[in-house]
Amino acid sequence: MYKISKQFSFSASHILEGLPPAHPCSRLHGHNYVITVHLRAKELNNVGFIKDYRELDSVKRYIDGTLDHRHLNDVLPFNPTAENMVKYLYDIFKKDIPELYAVEVSETPKTTAIYEVDSE
Repeated sequence: MYKISKQFSFSASHILEGLPPAHPCSRLHGHNYVITVHLRAKELNNVGFIKDYRELDSVKRYIDGTLDHRHLNDVLPFNPTAENMVKYLYDIFKKDIPELYAVEVSETPKTTAIYEVDSE
């Protein structure tokens, strides 16, 4: 199995609902997010790629147009935890990227949420 990944970044704010008032994430705060998309294939195309990285420009367009420098509570239809975001982004990107099998969202260099399908 061949695998590739590509990272994209954006900055945004959010408030996490349902936390105690003293929890720092219940207040307005922001992150410099890193989204990583993971693709896999059993075979390479005639060039020797799973997919040309330039064919992932739709991911960058979505991030730049929808998420970057936004308040995520205003643009996402759910409580904007990293765990909720990974599944949502997977569902959006999978429509155009059939080789996609996982999405990661990192809010900090030490934290990552991952949504991955086992097999298809």
